[in-house]
Amino acid sequence: MPAGVVGAHTVTFGFSTLALVAVVGVAGPLLASVPRLRIPVVIGELAVGLLIGRTGFGLVDAADPTFSLLADIGFALVMFVVGTHVPIRDVTLRASIPKAVLRAVLVGAVAAVLGVVLANFFHTGHAAVYAVLMASSSAALALPVIQSLGIEGPSVQGVTAQIAIADATSIVLLPLVINPERALTAAIGAVVIALGAGVLFGAISAFDRRGLRKRLHRYSQRHGFALELRISLISLFALAALAVATHVSIMLAGFALGLAVKAAGEPRRLARQLFGITEGLFGPLFFVWLGASLQVRELGEHPSYILLGIGLGVGAVLAHCVGRLTGQPLALAALSAAQLGVPVAAATLGTQKNLLSPGEPSALLLGALLTIGVTSVASVIAARRHGEQPA
Repeated sequence: MPAGVVGAHTVTFGFSTLALVAVVGVAGPLLASVPRLRIPVVIGELAVGLLIGRTGFGLVDAADPTFSLLADIGFALVMFVVGTHVPIRDVTLRASIPKAVLRAVLVGAVAAVLGVVLANFFHTGHAAVYAVLMASSSAALALPVIQSLGIEGPSVQGVTAQIAIADATSIVLLPLVINPERALTAAIGAVVIALGAGVLFGAISAFDRRGLRKRLHRYSQRHGFALELRISLISLFALAALAVATHVSIMLAGFALGLAVKAAGEPRRLARQLFGITEGLFGPLFFVWLGASLQVRELGEHPSYILLGIGLGVGAVLAHCVGRLTGQPLALAALSAAQLGVPVAAATLGTQKNLLSPGEPSALLLGALLTIGVTSVASVIAARRHGEQPA
């Protein structure tokens, strides 16, 4: 197996490392079970990832190809499951889309102003990058948190739509603002994935009309073949392959497929199977890997960027809290500020292509970590008050 180096330790990803990741991943449910705190499961998994990864003791190598591939599978599955949990047929959710778009636009406008302020203050020239980051939301983090805490209601459906819109838009815009040469490729990739998900939705609907889907379900259940799960995974990996080939986040592939399956009607058996493989292994593995991949020690060499990271985190929360002006509960507005995939992608691109200054990628991640902390607190408040807030 491929090997990587973390600090002074040589780490080879194998069953021992996989066992370690599985063990520390249990920290998420353990922390979530603490009375009154109600810490989201993914927060605990990210925390232990930081502890055993680049920022902590270096017990695992997040750059290991095998570890990275398993984490990508987890990311795709997490977003697939998240997509299937969006009540796309719900009239209330569809009615909330116009207001969600309005809120996303308002957040983007405030983030653009704050991006210019931060770029001028730190003389980086990356105002557009900062604006996209602060306007983004993390569906991979916020939506699982909402689901794990059992938060429901019209207000939650509205913020769910807002998060999905902000995340998808930010993923499309990021290549344009950080590496314009690949913007066209990314846009084409997003369109191709959307078309692919649309084709799958059409195929599922056609099978339903002819009764073939029900027959397949009964045959699979009778013989224990899990054919629906196998077909779903084939579709997921095919869309993920398209995403990788066109330099689009696999988040979009998983989420688009989840929406297509949900729109066509997800069988309960498939839902249970997806939940099992995602929450039992690949989901926790992804969040532990993500925490392990973060490196915040570089900020000590560039202390001025610590302030930049704080500014990005605080700016993101302030920008999203503008939703309060439209009647959105403050806790849900703060929850929508959660950032994860977009800052990580920006930091990765900036490091690989030398598009950012030394220490700047860590500042982006510091800002994301601050929003995650705010999300943890906001989710607890939202869980206690969601039934008392207006839409």
